[in-house]
Amino acid sequence: MFLAAPRRTGKSTFLVHDLLTELTSRGAIPVYVDLWSQRSGDPGFLINEAVRKALDKQGKGVLGRIRSAGVTKAGLGSWLSFDLDKLGVPGGATLSEGLAALILKSGSPVVVVVDEAQQALKTEAGRDAMFALKSARDTINLDPALTNGRPAALGLVFTGSHRDKLASLVTGRDQPFFGSRIRDFPLLGRDYTEAYGRHINGLLPPDRRIDVAEIEEAFDIVGRRPQYLHAAVTRYATGDLGGEREFDSLLGLAEDEREAHWDSYRRQWSSLDALQQTVLRRIIAEGDSFRPFDADSLAAYAADVGDQVAAKDVQRALDGLREQELVVRLERGRYSLEDPSLADWLRAETAPTEEDASPQGPRL
Repeated sequence: MFLAAPRRTGKSTFLVHDLLTELTSRGAIPVYVDLWSQRSGDPGFLINEAVRKALDKQGKGVLGRIRSAGVTKAGLGSWLSFDLDKLGVPGGATLSEGLAALILKSGSPVVVVVDEAQQALKTEAGRDAMFALKSARDTINLDPALTNGRPAALGLVFTGSHRDKLASLVTGRDQPFFGSRIRDFPLLGRDYTEAYGRHINGLLPPDRRIDVAEIEEAFDIVGRRPQYLHAAVTRYATGDLGGEREFDSLLGLAEDEREAHWDSYRRQWSSLDALQQTVLRRIIAEGDSFRPFDADSLAAYAADVGDQVAAKDVQRALDGLREQELVVRLERGRYSLEDPSLADWLRAETAPTEEDASPQGPRL
């Protein structure tokens, strides 16, 4: 399963606090690795290390004691001889063997969850680990001794905040998961704001409690990002702590949080060249109808930049926008915004009109 959504919309929180707990409650062994939080480490090593740690945990320290005693091979029946210190490296056990060992030792299915999986594309070892996971899935799930009557013994979940890069794992015939489909990770809805409202109002004095409808509206303003909603609610609940500035409502604080986030868009926008800016504007204006290289688009670019624009120039501009994680390629010739809230910012920043603005201002 591949899930994609912008950063700070709750993916990792859901994985750690909900999915892993649910997998455990259903008798599976989750192996979780967040490649974004450990960007200094090689993604391939991090994935293999997560499997090693899960094996050691299942052995209640037995494998660790084997290592400390200077013995690196642990017999696991006739299926393999597991070299603990060399998992995933030449001369050691393969990742497939390590996962099989984990299934054999635990007697349970295993689900590997790789958060921000697109980071694996940064290194050769990371890419190799993706192919190794694909190989492990195919090998293990066809082995009756490992599936033990179950539909599958190994499941894989990959998430990413950069849909375009995540898609690189599934769109090319030479990629490990060619043919898989990327699903949009659903944003938190009204049930979340109602639950959060009950929680926060239980902590506030009666005169500071917040109507759930106002929390929902504030959540919309900050682009359904829990981090920014929590910051706005905290500031509302604690006041200005002796400062001079006063806010009339939670919505004003939500707008303040939105503006702080929009500063990153301003910095990125100022770093773009004229063609990149006009291409980005046309993506926003045309939406699903955007065709980057047709005659109408080329004429529109030329009118904006004041010079003729060739298809190769547009391709370079699109590549630059993708590199800055502003635009994603859905398929050949089709592009979209990485984060839809960029359109709201651009309308507010470069061409604000009364109809673009709601009573509380444009959304994040």
